[in-house]
Amino acid sequence: MPPEVAIIGDHFMTPERFAAAIRAACGEAVALRSLTLPWPDQPMEHGYASAGLDGLKEYQGDPDEIVRFIAGAEVLVTHLAPVSAGMLARLPGLRMIAVSRGGPVNIDMAAARARGVRVVNTPGRNASAVAEFAIGAILAETRLIRAGHEALRQGEWRGDLYRADRTGRELSEMTVGVIGYGAIGSRVVKLLKAFGCRILVADPYVQLSATDRADGVAQVALDQLLAQADVVSLHARVTAETTGFLGAAQFAAMKPGAIFVNTARGPMVDYEALYQALLSGHLGGAMLETFAVEPAPPDWNLLRLPNVTLTPHIAGASIRTITIAAEAAAEEVRRHLAGEPPLNPC
Repeated sequence: MPPEVAIIGDHFMTPERFAAAIRAACGEAVALRSLTLPWPDQPMEHGYASAGLDGLKEYQGDPDEIVRFIAGAEVLVTHLAPVSAGMLARLPGLRMIAVSRGGPVNIDMAAARARGVRVVNTPGRNASAVAEFAIGAILAETRLIRAGHEALRQGEWRGDLYRADRTGRELSEMTVGVIGYGAIGSRVVKLLKAFGCRILVADPYVQLSATDRADGVAQVALDQLLAQADVVSLHARVTAETTGFLGAAQFAAMKPGAIFVNTARGPMVDYEALYQALLSGHLGGAMLETFAVEPAPPDWNLLRLPNVTLTPHIAGASIRTITIAAEAAAEEVRRHLAGEPPLNPC
């Protein structure tokens, strides 16, 4: 019998996309079956929300239903399905899990290693999408796109936005600070060059590429970046070190009137401190794509500020992201079945 591959997708990473990519990579030599979860029409959960799923993040699906669906499969391909230690104990035939995201936060990695279950992921799948979105977010703030849009929606013609003391600034005359120089941050830097702005990068663990150094990009300490940047764009990863690392002191250290953009993750930011910096007028504006709690509570104070643009964690959502992730997961399935080493082991 051909090896069984269980596909658990959703309305973004659809099972059909996974199946088509796996068929293209593996032919008819695998038996596929699919399950569709209701995300993003229904929100994700976190480990504290369900017994037995402690430590897992950003998942969706009932554990018992998922175990019944996977049962007997050698390979699981998924985007959001949780896989806990207790679930793995009930899946003795499972040998590989391919997670179509940058980090396998919905998988108990310690339990997977203990049971010899290989876990792979698809790093960088949405790097281009998020980088493009970040540029759009920066422009929405610096060129008053959000302010003008909101006024017109309310029937107000903001001719005053043309005043010299209120109008926006071009990126060509600004300094943009990029925090984090991974797959996304480095792409943001590449896109920013076209605007002719001065670019600063803060990342203590990565060195700039030779091309970026030659193009005048400067790598500086975080405090220098905050003090000099007109726009600060966050692209770091959430770690114990970065959790809450942008707080009251950091926002106070930013230039008066500076703009803060977060298309990375909410837990890195003290949002109450950001609220106070925006309310006081010290910061000129912010664009927030991710939040510490999602969905954001409807009574959240940042939703009521006029100098904030907010979007519901959609920066990485693009058709290209889906294609890249599905093809990367399919190649990992092919390599596993062929006895070849994985490209992106976790």
